[in-house]
Amino acid sequence: MRLEIFADSQGMAKAAAEHAVQVLTSAIEKSGRVAFIAATGASQFEFLDILTAGHSIEWSKATMFHLDEYVGIPETHPASFRRYLKERLIEKVQPGDVYLVNGEVNDPVKEVHRLNAILSRYDIDVAFVGVGENGHLAFNDPPADFEAEDPFIVVNLDSACRRQQVGEGWFSSVEEVPPQAISMSVKQIMRARTIIANVPGFRKAQAIKDCFGDEEVSPLNPASILKQHPNAHIYLDRESASLLEQ
Repeated sequence: MRLEIFADSQGMAKAAAEHAVQVLTSAIEKSGRVAFIAATGASQFEFLDILTAGHSIEWSKATMFHLDEYVGIPETHPASFRRYLKERLIEKVQPGDVYLVNGEVNDPVKEVHRLNAILSRYDIDVAFVGVGENGHLAFNDPPADFEAEDPFIVVNLDSACRRQQVGEGWFSSVEEVPPQAISMSVKQIMRARTIIANVPGFRKAQAIKDCFGDEEVSPLNPASILKQHPNAHIYLDRESASLLEQ
């Protein structure tokens, strides 16, 4: 794992996006295709804006998956990650193949089986991820399941995670946040050849300290597992890294 700290979120996002472009283009040059995982949330706004603007990536040769989706909300909902990705990534660059998590299904377990059958055919070149205020990786809230082998799983969202969604403005109250989501598993994220994490803002500082400070890798701090990935790159701004610096 490599950790880099920048003066502000814009510099952080620019460096992370440049790294992402290099990984995507290199994979296409090497094998003719690239498979990647996209993250969502307020922490990814600047990164995705830069990634989708003015680069020479052959997006038609890219296959895209994403990390997670709430169970039970329609794509029209402001918090829908399918909506988020269509507006901020897919409609801008039009990847060749896109596999979205459909949380608006009668049987989320059946949707998990569908996704797992698809994802099992791919090796992931790069995963773009964030870190939650509770240290979660995707929607794997603490204590996260580090042993689940399936690529996607159904998870319960803890109260800290649900409060974060309200704090970011996606929902008006905790009661509106769905209690469950379909999430990529920790093991599947760790299978990516490269992981690029963007984590801006002081509200993430405690999670960064808990996950990447002196504490041991633990399911109680899910993103701490990235310490064990040989090619994980954690991009921080001065605010998110502030407790580490102290």
